[in-house]
Amino acid sequence: MSEEIAKQWLEKAVTTAADKDHAAHMNLISKKVTLRGVPGYENIGYDDWSAQTLHEFEDNILKSISYKGYKPLISTLTHIMFKTFEIVEANDGKVNAQGIEILLEKEDDAEWRLVQERILPEDEAKHDGLFD
Repeated sequence: MSEEIAKQWLEKAVTTAADKDHAAHMNLISKKVTLRGVPGYENIGYDDWSAQTLHEFEDNILKSISYKGYKPLISTLTHIMFKTFEIVEANDGKVNAQGIEILLEKEDDAEWRLVQERILPEDEAKHDGLFD
């Protein structure tokens, strides 16, 4: 069940980005989100994430997002933590591919939202078998 929920969430992230639907995309992300592991930043919160996403959608910077692999870590009635490999491709040909750890939380309105994302060091992602 938790793998199904996680994979549905990832699918929604991909389709809302492809559709450049900022409101729907940000609805997948909790207002209390923290993103860790971005070089040059300690943590990125909801407002910065939202502004960056809006910029990427409006300026047609983003070509596609995709995910490969699924490594479950923790699953409870209200939380699902897993690792996956994310590939973000820009329209200028740049590709950012990295292992990530995702924590989804079932919020009060019963929606599953991203509350924490951590970009994995390359050696950890390799160790977890997320890429060769």
